[in-house]
Amino acid sequence: MSGGDLDEVWKALSDNTRRSILDLLRHGPRTTTQIVEAFPHLSRFGVMKHMEVLREAGLIHTREESRQRINSLNVVPIRQIYERWVGRFEELWASHLLRIKEDAEAKAASDAVHRRGTLQSRTARWLRLESFPDQDKAEPPLLGNFAPVSGELVEGGDQRRA
Repeated sequence: MSGGDLDEVWKALSDNTRRSILDLLRHGPRTTTQIVEAFPHLSRFGVMKHMEVLREAGLIHTREESRQRINSLNVVPIRQIYERWVGRFEELWASHLLRIKEDAEAKAASDAVHRRGTLQSRTARWLRLESFPDQDKAEPPLLGNFAPVSGELVEGGDQRRA
């Protein structure tokens, strides 16, 4: 199919009703009457006109069986569009997406290490009592009945040792 033929396919695909007809045919062949009945907001003539555009673009095949016309989807033009427009850029986009994924994972790992390091340093400061505001006093504050520096139990709760 040449570029001009693909133009007809693009034109046919540009209309929402025609895309809906193709979606209907994706589930299997349908008679013209079944397709018309699926679009009650359109006249039979309107649906037939849409189907003619799809037929001219090669997107549907129509065959006659006794008094009925059976319509089926032809995916070849859609595949040709895919190969022409999507296939060429697939590798490019895949490599970009892979790079984004790797960058995001590296950032997440870096953030986790940073958070872990921050937590460890905060814990160490707390254990060394660096985070207490009255740290410059000779005696460290008590936490409940426990003096963190000496590890001894003290009566009277949060009081200084005498």
